[in-house]
Amino acid sequence: MSATGIGVVGCAGRMGRMNLATILACEGARLAGGTEQPDSPWIGKNLGSLIIGAPAGHDTGLTVGADPRALFAASDVVVDFTTAATSLEHARIAVESGKALVVGTTGLSVDQQAAIAKASGEVPIVQAANMSLGVNLLMILVEQAARTLGPDFDIEVLEMHHRHKVDAPSGTALALGAAAAAGRGVALDDVAQKVRDGVTGERRRGDIGFATLRGGDVAGEHTVLMAAPGERIELTHKATDRAIFSKGAIRAALWVAGRPPGLYSMRDVLGLA
Repeated sequence: MSATGIGVVGCAGRMGRMNLATILACEGARLAGGTEQPDSPWIGKNLGSLIIGAPAGHDTGLTVGADPRALFAASDVVVDFTTAATSLEHARIAVESGKALVVGTTGLSVDQQAAIAKASGEVPIVQAANMSLGVNLLMILVEQAARTLGPDFDIEVLEMHHRHKVDAPSGTALALGAAAAAGRGVALDDVAQKVRDGVTGERRRGDIGFATLRGGDVAGEHTVLMAAPGERIELTHKATDRAIFSKGAIRAALWVAGRPPGLYSMRDVLGLA
């Protein structure tokens, strides 16, 4: 079988550069190219200069482009860790080109998410707030725990990320909150408490609270606390290397190539659905 051609949009970003390195190291994957914004100083430079861990002067035979349509045309699957608006545009291009897409971008609005879902009716899309195996297992555990413990346990989701992260709470924190809500048979939007300030009054029974920390270079830490009188359960995942997200994303890209249209999750990719 021929290798799956994988393109990377936002290839000069933190996750973009990691994805380039992971593709080159992954059996069955072929680097199809990478793009950046037209005003990026990386445009026209060899992709090898962006690859984490590559020797100086490493030549991939590919240069950083500015045309995502050309990248989709050259790829079997495109991996996207960019911004909400940019990911939405890439979903439209995926439909135009009939190519698969992996979306790791978080912070999408309700309307943007609906547009991604609509695009998945035409092409296969894997979308996940977090691509790591550990976090996806954590989501299953959180759902099971919330179902078992019931409303006597208050649920709080605490997350911390590096200072450069632009959305809060993190997409992973919201996904963990959604897992807890699913375990209780309620909609997260009906019970989420994302902000507390001043005299808030007593905690409302059944709420799922969120707390956000930002600082330093933390790759990602998430804890779901379930607290009742006399006892507390804490389920935690700590990421110390962004490579775990990249490995999951490229695994998703290899999995989704050739799949029928649909909106898939990492649970599907990992066989945990």
